[in-house]
Amino acid sequence: MRELHSWVQIAEDSDFSIYNLPFGIFSQKDQPKRVGVAIGKKVVDLSVALEIGLFDSLEPQLPPSAFQNEFLNDFISLGKRTTNAVRKHLQNALCDPSSTLKNHPEALLEVKEIELHMPVKIGDYTDFYSSIEHATNVGKMFRDPANALLPNWRHIPVGYHGRASSIVISGENVRRPFGQIKPQDENPVHIPTQRLDFELEMAFVIGKKTSLGRKISVETAEEYIFGLTLFNDWSARDVQKWEYVPLGPFLAKNFASSMSPWIVTLEALEDFRVQGPAQDPPVLPYLRTEGLKNFDINLSVELEPENGSAQKICQSNFKYMYWNMAQQLAHHTMNGCNINVGDVMASGTISGPEAGSFGSMLELAWGGKNPIKLNDGTTRTFLNDGDTVTMKGYAEKESFRVGFGEVKSKILPATDEF
Repeated sequence: MRELHSWVQIAEDSDFSIYNLPFGIFSQKDQPKRVGVAIGKKVVDLSVALEIGLFDSLEPQLPPSAFQNEFLNDFISLGKRTTNAVRKHLQNALCDPSSTLKNHPEALLEVKEIELHMPVKIGDYTDFYSSIEHATNVGKMFRDPANALLPNWRHIPVGYHGRASSIVISGENVRRPFGQIKPQDENPVHIPTQRLDFELEMAFVIGKKTSLGRKISVETAEEYIFGLTLFNDWSARDVQKWEYVPLGPFLAKNFASSMSPWIVTLEALEDFRVQGPAQDPPVLPYLRTEGLKNFDINLSVELEPENGSAQKICQSNFKYMYWNMAQQLAHHTMNGCNINVGDVMASGTISGPEAGSFGSMLELAWGGKNPIKLNDGTTRTFLNDGDTVTMKGYAEKESFRVGFGEVKSKILPATDEF
């Protein structure tokens, strides 16, 4: 990676370095939403950058609506050639002390003075189940420890279609859901979930649409991925246990998922590629990939009780994923399923090989058998009302850092209001 120096003041441990430049949607008081890029503790207003001629040399010319928009979808739809050129032009301008951008302070806004919004209009959402450590842990708890994985797991990237309408942005609180729960040896009851859980995930955003009947190969899959974001797929474990047979997740999952506001482009992560786990037995030809398809991204989860201090309870890494994004997308479309710009594909819970790297309360407390001790003296097997969960992620190599910020939500009590 070529060393770069920006005239913008950026802390060494900032997620939003000059090597990153993630895209998002922001607004100021009494002004419409528009497209911005994070740099240190500032946000570049791309609509202003366009007005002052920063992108005049781009061909074709950018339409004003690309940056004056409530979502990134229109900008993403311009294609990687254009979106990468915008990012590269901006990177050069932020390194050039004689840049026009430096003479227009109105183009650089303080993060504390703006509000961040959902970055894309999500038409469809798919959640995968691609961590072999997580799938094995769940299998050990609920099935035969000697045969924890289901017969299909090593052959296909297992997934399900989730609910796009209930995906919320970081900072938006999540209310404990009601559900139908089956106590042991009793009839089912309708009560708030007693086993509310987080799931540490990452998600990729589709950047190029396909038509119905067309499939995407593993070789070309990354051409259809615009970038990645942090993702918390909340789960009601007791509801899930009762309802998942025979069709899988439903009310246990669709009440809420949370995502971070900044989308880090795939190109910004190029230098953090690593080899994924060996896949045994060999997968079918349409799923076979070559080269480095996994990414070394450090992940963590903090739990903060109400009126307490935040405590790190999990440290994991995206590199552990058994099924990579190219395989997930190729499998998703191998039957001709079409995808659209802005669709979100989540990884599934990301767990590592050690107990401290497990990406859910279900695993960390091992189904309630090993309560987690918190700094305030209390314990948790699952989440309490008032708990705040914060997920963070970053890739780092030598002095180069590309981060994702955070996805953060507080649990509110259940309500039976209609």
